[in-house]
Amino acid sequence: FAPVRPEERDRSMLTMTRVEAIPYASMKAGMPWDWVTFPDYLNSIERTPKGINLLPYVPVAPIMIWAMGLDGAKSGRMPTEKETQEMCRLIHEGMDAGGCGWSSQRLGANSIQMDYDGTPMVTDIMHDETCMAFARVLAERNEGFIQSIFLSPDGKNESAQRHFEDLARVSGRPILYNVVQASDRFPERHRNQLAWLERCRAEGLRIYGQGVTTDPSFVFTFEDWNLWDDDPAWLDATVGTLEERRTKLADPARRPGLKKETSGLISDSFDAITVLSVKRPDMKDCENLTLKEIGQRQGKHPVDAMLDLAVADNLKTEFFTTIGCSLSSLSEVVRSDLTLLGVSDGGAHTKFFTAGRYPTETIQRLVRDNQVLSLEEAHWKLSALPAWCAGFRDRGTLREGSPADIVMYDYDNLKVLPVEVAHDMPGNEWRRVQHAEGYHYVLVNGEVTIKDDQPTGVTSGRLLRHGQG
Repeated sequence: FAPVRPEERDRSMLTMTRVEAIPYASMKAGMPWDWVTFPDYLNSIERTPKGINLLPYVPVAPIMIWAMGLDGAKSGRMPTEKETQEMCRLIHEGMDAGGCGWSSQRLGANSIQMDYDGTPMVTDIMHDETCMAFARVLAERNEGFIQSIFLSPDGKNESAQRHFEDLARVSGRPILYNVVQASDRFPERHRNQLAWLERCRAEGLRIYGQGVTTDPSFVFTFEDWNLWDDDPAWLDATVGTLEERRTKLADPARRPGLKKETSGLISDSFDAITVLSVKRPDMKDCENLTLKEIGQRQGKHPVDAMLDLAVADNLKTEFFTTIGCSLSSLSEVVRSDLTLLGVSDGGAHTKFFTAGRYPTETIQRLVRDNQVLSLEEAHWKLSALPAWCAGFRDRGTLREGSPADIVMYDYDNLKVLPVEVAHDMPGNEWRRVQHAEGYHYVLVNGEVTIKDDQPTGVTSGRLLRHGQG
C-alpha cells in the first residue's frame, strides 16, 4: 500500500480483495491512509499500537505502478531507463527508511493469484532485467534480503532455479526461495528442490527454501475462492460480483472446461474435496461427503455435483480441500537445514486459510507427537534461522542483553484449537481464525502480551527498522 498516490488508493485496495480475500469494506473503514510514500507508511505503522514486532519489506508492485503508471505496469512492457532509475531510487528510499529488502510474486500471465479483475499482478509480468536491477540495489548497499516466487516462462524448474541463482550472485544477499512444499501426488518436486538447495550451498549461494510445513488445507466457498486462478476457465468463472459468479458457475456451457483437474498446487483432486456445511435445509444430507460420493449418489461428475450444490446454496456451501501430504513426505522438507518452517509468504486469505498456527503445530505435531524434529531443532528453525536470514543479530535466540521476546508454554498440553469464524474486522466483516492452548506467557520487548492463552491488551510490539527496534 505504499507508495500510493491518493487517487490510486481505491484501486490498491481492490487488488487485495481477490488476492488475499480482504474485504474492501474492512480496508476502507480500517486504514487511516495517512501516508503517500513508503517512509510515510512506516511512520504510520510506527504510530499504530502493535502486539508484535514488524519487519517491513519494500513492496515492488506499488513501486512499479508509481513509476510506470498502472496501465504501463500492467502492459508487460519493459520499463524505460528513466523508470528503472526511479524504481531503484524508491527501493533505496525504502531501505533508508527501514526496509529489510524486497519481495515479489512472479508467476506469469496465468498466475495462481490474480488481480481483482482477473488480470495478472504487475509483478507477475515484470521482466528479469528489472528484477536484476532491484537486486543490484541490495548489492550496492550490502544489506537486505529477497523473497520471491517465480515460474519461468518456459515452465521448466531448471530455468526458475537459474533465476534464483542469478539473483543470489547479483545481489550477494540471502534469498528466500518460495516455495518448498511436500506433496504425495508430486513427491519428485520437493525432492528436486531440496537437492538443488544443497547444490547452491556447495557453490556458496545463500539460498534458503521457504517451506509450507503446516497442514495445507482450506475451507472455502465460491463467494471468495480464487486459488484456482492459474486455470483460465476457473479464473473467468470466479471473477465478478456474487451474482455474476453464480450465473457463470451455473452455465452448462462452461462445465467441460471446469472439469479438467487443477494443477494440484493448492488442492487435492476434485473427487477428494469434502462438503463441510450447506445453508439450505433440504441439502444438508450432502454434508461430510466427498464430491465423489455425492456424484455417485446423484449420477453426476464431481464438478457438476460441487457447482450444482454451490449455485443452489447461493455460493454459501463450505468445502474442504487439502494437498495430500504424508508425514514422511513432510519430514523430508522440515529436516533440511536449508528450509524455513512456515507457510509460503504468509498471505492473509482471510476467508479460507488460518496458517498462522504453524509454530504451535510444529511443536505439537512434528516434535511432541511424532518426533520428526527435536525440540531444540524446532526452536532453531522457528526462531533463530529466520532471524538470521532476515539480518537480525540480536534477536531470535535467548541471550543476555538481547530484546526480551520470550514464549513460555506447557509442552505436554500445547495444542491447536479448531478453526472459528470471528466477526472482528472493520466494516462489520468476518475472517477465519485459529487459537491455541498451552501458552503461559508471551513477552514482546520485555512486556507480557499474552497470559494463560489470553491477550493482556499490552501493545509492546515495535517496527524494526533495519532489524532494530
